[in-house]
Amino acid sequence: MERKEHFIADTFVAEAGHVGVLMGGNSAEREISLETGAHVLSCLKESGVNATPIDWDGKLGLSENYMQYDRIFIATHGIGGEDGKIQSVLELLDIPYTGTKVLGCALAMDKIRAKLVWLGLDLLTPSFEVIDYETDSTSLAKKIGLPLIVKPARGGSSFGITIVDEVGQLVDAISYAKKFDSLVIAESYITGEEYTVSILLDEALPVIKIKTPRAFYDFEAKYRSESTEYICPCELQPDAEKMLQEIALEAFVALGGSGWGRIDFMKDEFGKFWLIEMNTVPGLTSHSLFPMSVHRSGKKITQAVLSILSSSMTNE
Repeated sequence: MERKEHFIADTFVAEAGHVGVLMGGNSAEREISLETGAHVLSCLKESGVNATPIDWDGKLGLSENYMQYDRIFIATHGIGGEDGKIQSVLELLDIPYTGTKVLGCALAMDKIRAKLVWLGLDLLTPSFEVIDYETDSTSLAKKIGLPLIVKPARGGSSFGITIVDEVGQLVDAISYAKKFDSLVIAESYITGEEYTVSILLDEALPVIKIKTPRAFYDFEAKYRSESTEYICPCELQPDAEKMLQEIALEAFVALGGSGWGRIDFMKDEFGKFWLIEMNTVPGLTSHSLFPMSVHRSGKKITQAVLSILSSSMTNE
């Protein structure tokens, strides 16, 4: 058995060829991406894959250099790397890459379009309104209710998010969100527990429950705080966890997800699960959720990285 597995691994490494690990970018999530990319690079090299880091500046100038690679492992978070832009460039250059394709990335990054797709399938997601400086704060508060969340419509790592408890806070909340994106939404605030479901190929991994003493699971809670708790097993009954995994897979497929990803939920006081967002390139940092789910599933993160790489090797 060991010889057979070794043969399969050697064959896979040979077929993978020269892999470029694309990381960095110029979004607010650059530093997180560099950490994710370094972890991916380490796993690939440990497996014998010929892998080279590409610290991308977020621009198109060096795209011709990608031609030296047989495929690209995308480890770039946020605008540019996770919204379909770099994916479309690689499509034009006919270079295989990991994960979700152009349309799926664009849909997942745009929270408005993602919500519209989910609502069309009767999947629960908090109600929302597109807002700007001309939005009447009082009318918005009455329509959505307080508290509400103001956040960039495109982005990740919880940048630009504000919980608004009073009407008078809306203008500042909008200004803050617009520092990260010109398109801003207000969303109903779901009071309750936060859960996340990581997806690897066509499998939903064990659910993680997130507990933080902060107002919500913001950047500080995600990447810096040592007080954030990650609970797995997630304390849900087995049938409830299975249902949440099924919803996550349905939501993932609905937006065109492939390869790997993560779906975030809130559970309200009545036990209903609400879809918050989909990540097409989850983090692989020391504080990231995807590696925790992989570990809990009994897999090694190196195995998971190779599985993700395999998503670039279909339909070539």
